[in-house]
Amino acid sequence: MFFAWLLYKLVFDFIIPVYRSTKVVRKQMSDMQQHMRQQYEEQQAAQNGYTQQPPVSRPAQKPGKDDYIDFEEIK
Repeated sequence: MFFAWLLYKLVFDFIIPVYRSTKVVRKQMSDMQQHMRQQYEEQQAAQNGYTQQPPVSRPAQKPGKDDYIDFEEIK
C-alpha cells in the first residue's frame, strides 16, 4: 500500500508536471527560433535590396515638459 501511494505521488506530483513544463519550454524555444530565423531572413533580404515592405518611418517624439528635472548649479 505504501509503495502504491509513493508511486502515485511520484507520477502525479513529479513526472507529469515535469513533462508538461518541458513541453511548454520546447514550444517556446521553437517559436523563438522561428521568430529569430524570420528576422534574420528579413535582414538579409533588406541588405541585398530585396525588401518586400517599405521601412516604416516613425516621427521623432519630443520629450514632454514633465520629463525634465530642474536643477541648481552648486558652486
